[in-house]
Amino acid sequence: MLSATLRTVAARRAVATASVSRAGPSRLPLRSLNTRPRWPSQRVPPSAAQPLPTRPLAPQHAIARAFVSSAPRSTSTPASDPAKSSKADAKAATTATAAGSSSSSAAPTPAKTLNVDVATPAVSEKAQTKTDWTILKKLASNVWPKGNTGVKIRVVTALSLLVAGKVLNVQVPFFFKAIVDGLNVPITENTTVWVLAGTAIAGYGLARIGATAFGELRNAIFATVAQGTIRKVARETFGHLLNMDMKFHLERQTGGLTRAIDRGTKGISFILSSIVFHVFPTVLEISMVCGILSYKFGWDFAGVAAATMVLYTWFTVQTTAWRTKFRKQANAADNKGATVAVDSLINYEAVKTFNNEKYELKQYDATLKTYESASIKIATSLAFLNSGQNMIFSTALTTMMLLGAQGIINGSMTVGDLVLINQLVFQLSLPLNFLGSVYRELRQSLIDLEVMFNLQSINPVIAEKPTAKPLQLKGGEIRFDNVNFAYHPDRPILQNLSLTIPAGKKVALVGPSGCGKSTVFRLLFRFYDSQSGHIYVDGQDIKDVQLESLRKAIGVVPQDTPLFHADIMHNIRYGNLAATDDEVYEVARKAQLDKTIAKLPDGYHTKVGERGLMISGGEKQRIAVARLLLKDPPINFFDEATSALDVYTETELMRNINATLVDGTKTSVFIAHRLRTISDADLIIVLQDGRLAEQGTHDELLQNVGGVYWNLWQAQLTETVKEAVDERLAEEIDVFEAKGESSGKK
Repeated sequence: MLSATLRTVAARRAVATASVSRAGPSRLPLRSLNTRPRWPSQRVPPSAAQPLPTRPLAPQHAIARAFVSSAPRSTSTPASDPAKSSKADAKAATTATAAGSSSSSAAPTPAKTLNVDVATPAVSEKAQTKTDWTILKKLASNVWPKGNTGVKIRVVTALSLLVAGKVLNVQVPFFFKAIVDGLNVPITENTTVWVLAGTAIAGYGLARIGATAFGELRNAIFATVAQGTIRKVARETFGHLLNMDMKFHLERQTGGLTRAIDRGTKGISFILSSIVFHVFPTVLEISMVCGILSYKFGWDFAGVAAATMVLYTWFTVQTTAWRTKFRKQANAADNKGATVAVDSLINYEAVKTFNNEKYELKQYDATLKTYESASIKIATSLAFLNSGQNMIFSTALTTMMLLGAQGIINGSMTVGDLVLINQLVFQLSLPLNFLGSVYRELRQSLIDLEVMFNLQSINPVIAEKPTAKPLQLKGGEIRFDNVNFAYHPDRPILQNLSLTIPAGKKVALVGPSGCGKSTVFRLLFRFYDSQSGHIYVDGQDIKDVQLESLRKAIGVVPQDTPLFHADIMHNIRYGNLAATDDEVYEVARKAQLDKTIAKLPDGYHTKVGERGLMISGGEKQRIAVARLLLKDPPINFFDEATSALDVYTETELMRNINATLVDGTKTSVFIAHRLRTISDADLIIVLQDGRLAEQGTHDELLQNVGGVYWNLWQAQLTETVKEAVDERLAEEIDVFEAKGESSGKK
């Protein structure tokens, strides 16, 4: 009996669904959240859509690896199968964004591309030297800035202290010689240390103290210059990255970028300190020692010292240049490791959801293995370098000691002279050892700085014209005029699109997935520039207005709300950093967020976690809406702004949003797949395959039976009816089974 009943129920469901379909959508009450005047219909039949452009699109830049590794997806879903429409429009656009790139005839093309996760290709020594000198010149302009007398005075003072310290340091061996010669006399009962060598000993101590004091004072004075330079360069680099276009950031990974900037700023400190405190002082001290040896003991001592310095420096430079490639490989592996680690930790939830901890660990370990291999080569080559340096210096010192001992035997030198020679030459061992390590680290720092300065040398694709003027808003009318755009030349998104969004009206953009709805906003906001055609705001071409004024006039509630790892108060206030707490509370209330926040232990000071992972999708969307309300721009975009909300919260939120638009002073554009949320719009623009398919009010579009909008509405309506019928049938089955059980008991 139960099977027969189920067959009857199934038949009733089919009849109910068919009857609703025959009745058509016009017989069902439309859910309208407010009553607003309608915009005149201007339906464009699909057959009248403009043809594809016959000329090729503008050439594109390099394609991201993600696009190469994935199969191309269709641009849109055919109107004949509207049930397949989903919220994938923006996802498809985002995927294509990360994969492809855009270019504009008016925008400058980047001079070079840079991947901080890959070791830079080997270059000739001449080219590398030229690059190094270019970097040093850039740093020199920060150390000796124009118009900054205070910094120049500090630099001159530091150099003066450096010279004074080295002069005192060279005097130490002379005092040592005087002490030895003073004590090399017959000792009697009346002999005292102060009489024989007191002055020399006091001078020895004072010279050492003075040299150390001058050195430390020099460090303290120059620290302000070095740290100021680091701050300036780091700020300029970070500011440049913020001004880069979306394509740049989507093609690069944050972990590698942050690691490159971190190493670059540390490299600035080392380069400045090494040049001022090591390279220049060492050269000065070597020159002074060679001059003293030549003047006091003859050319043979000076010749040995000079030859040693030349050979030592040549060996150090050549070996370090050979080791540079290992450093670059280690840097690339380090960047890659940071990228993998940051990626995994940011996407921690996805890693746990799919139990891919071992895979992520394997990926990270692969980068560590590469880094380990490069580091071993660095360590072994360093051992070779240190051994060679020590051999060269020890040979020179032995030779000079032999010449000095021969002078004592000949009677031309005293024991004090031998000590002086030993001290002068041995005193060079410390700066020479520093010179070797400093040169190694100097080259490493120059490599790090090269990556950071290369980031600064990349020009953004989206550039502001020198003659650009502020946007003059006169209502907020938006017009697309024959716009063509593609993230990738083989996959056009918008094709000769022409549409007008009237000022002060509530307009909806709908259509199958991949038809370019979200792309309309990205082009208007100038995240990308179209390959051809023009976009106007109140009759002004957006390429002719200042970017800041354009973006200030536009607000958006995106599908995926970006949140900072801070509290709710900061994330809402980010829409207007000058807003008061009361203004934040008010927009939170309008966004239906106040009651949820009140239930949290820390209220508005509750941390949302990195990228907002500690709160729900609906709460993130409401924070995004609150941000927009706080910014209060004249043009508003809502991209699936309520897709993660329940029906009740969505209804209340839409009522509050509509209340802010009722005066007709704001242009609002709603991108939605749930058509019931935009059925009250003044104008509904329907896109298909990147073209304008039709437009009009909800009622007018439903009169075009078989049209794109009609099919989309029919598909959603049928799905809604099926859900309702299924719920009703489930209830009837439960009642029937209950009756059957009671009859059996009887």
